[in-house]
Amino acid sequence: MLATLFPRVADNRYPGRRLGLWLFALMPLKIAMGVNVMINAPDVAQSADGVPVDSFGAPAVAAFSFVFAAWGFGQLVLGVASLVVLLRYRSLVPLAFLALLVEQSGRMLLRLAWPIQRIDAPGTTINMVLVALLALRFVLSL
Repeated sequence: MLATLFPRVADNRYPGRRLGLWLFALMPLKIAMGVNVMINAPDVAQSADGVPVDSFGAPAVAAFSFVFAAWGFGQLVLGVASLVVLLRYRSLVPLAFLALLVEQSGRMLLRLAWPIQRIDAPGTTINMVLVALLALRFVLSL
């Protein structure tokens, strides 16, 4: 498995199941998601993740919006990296899936250390489904 995760040569030879590659083709959607979060940080935080931004004071909204937009930039970078892997370095698809899985599940675990009050929103359920799907995609890519 380590040889599949860390191939000697990063080329366009994909080692896993074809379905895994097709599912990886969805990952560049993170580009659009990241841009949306950067542009609409407070709205996305409230509607998708249930963060009660309306209840914050102006300085807190500004600080939170910056941090959330910075996270959106991180999603943009992950999306661009996924696109590069998809177009040029398919042998790295398993490693990319693992990195995306660690990022997604790591953010969920950080919520345990830094809990915040939330209003009812679909984000938590969607994130749990995404972690499960990423794990499945990772297995398919091996």
